[in-house]
Amino acid sequence: MPLTVYLMAAGIFSMVTSEFLVAGLMPQIAAGLDVSLSQVGYLVTAFAAAMAVGGPLLSAAVLRLRPKRALMLLFGVFLAGNVLAAVATGYPAMLVARLVTGTASSAFLGTAVSLSMRVVPGGQAGRAASVALNGLMLGTLLGLPLSTFIGERYGWRSAFWAVTAMTVLAAALTLFLVPRTERQESGSATGGMRQELGVFRNPRLWLVFLTSTMVIGATFSAFSYFNPILTEVSGFSSGSVPLLLVAYGAANLVGNTVVGRLADRHTLAVMVVGLLANGVFLAGFALLADVPAGAVVFMLAIGLAGITLNPAMVTRVQRAADNGPLVNTMHSSFITLGIIIGSALGGAAIPHFGLVSPVWIGVGMAALGLVTLLPDLARARRSAPADGTAGKPWAGAAGMPSAGTAAVGAPAPVEGADGRTTVGC
Repeated sequence: MPLTVYLMAAGIFSMVTSEFLVAGLMPQIAAGLDVSLSQVGYLVTAFAAAMAVGGPLLSAAVLRLRPKRALMLLFGVFLAGNVLAAVATGYPAMLVARLVTGTASSAFLGTAVSLSMRVVPGGQAGRAASVALNGLMLGTLLGLPLSTFIGERYGWRSAFWAVTAMTVLAAALTLFLVPRTERQESGSATGGMRQELGVFRNPRLWLVFLTSTMVIGATFSAFSYFNPILTEVSGFSSGSVPLLLVAYGAANLVGNTVVGRLADRHTLAVMVVGLLANGVFLAGFALLADVPAGAVVFMLAIGLAGITLNPAMVTRVQRAADNGPLVNTMHSSFITLGIIIGSALGGAAIPHFGLVSPVWIGVGMAALGLVTLLPDLARARRSAPADGTAGKPWAGAAGMPSAGTAAVGAPAPVEGADGRTTVGC
């Protein structure tokens, strides 16, 4: 992988650490701002809402800029919001800070993933996305416990300052080490905007977005409530939960790396197997939540097969539309929507059906995700005889041109017909 891809992972890591920071330091922030825990919880919701709504708007605003310049501008917006959070003396200022950082994070994620996939050959796009998205996985594995440790020992404001320092370092490395790239491989800024907006006329793209929403929603319906389930149902002490979550984060990292290796050639197969496995693992966790060993085994299994489908999800988006930053940012918005839906439905179910009920909601969302894949499975089966893969609907995209080479705005063809989409995407 080119150095650029790893630098994109570093930028994503710093922003994801800021996202998780509030959840890890809720009591300290509540005391520091003299507000309730529920009000601090709204800061988490505000960040997610800003990612879902503000991210695509900001991404569209910087679309005319070259990727490197856009990244530096997004670093600047994020830093302004994060510094505001570090010095906030009241709840309104903190709320504004979270809205700013959430918007910048979403736009940065889309731009960074897009650039990572552009600087490698077409057959390695999924792997490049996997490496860049390791920044997200490391945010869970290292960023959350690190920021929590700093905040508990030196005060919650110090955690925001630590994220600021990490972001400044990532921005400096990006400024000096990422090479200058063109806006689009073909055409002017105006053409790039028209191209970016034109792909949203493809109805298949919206179905791909919906699949991603179900994938992430299924996982986060359980992940959002791991702490109370592990302590109140499984019987673990509160002190052991952080260690279990670190192990879960390590499983995320391993799963993301494996999926990244397979995403380009076996996109559809990875999605189907991943969703099936995640549904089974979620059901196993729900059934054995009161058995400590069983709960740990299935929690780690969920870590291997849940959000780790991200590289395959990004590859599907690329093949259904293109690799533009606006498309990728919109994709991240639908992913964030999955987080909101999964955690909200789980929270609403707990008072009526108990602590394990959110996990069963995750099973249902995984099943719905499989349903959204049925049109692609049918399309792959119909087109398989055309390329010698009769009876092999799992055929991947090896040897097919990149999605970015297709004519923009053209009707979506059958996979394999012109290289814009491929068997198995």
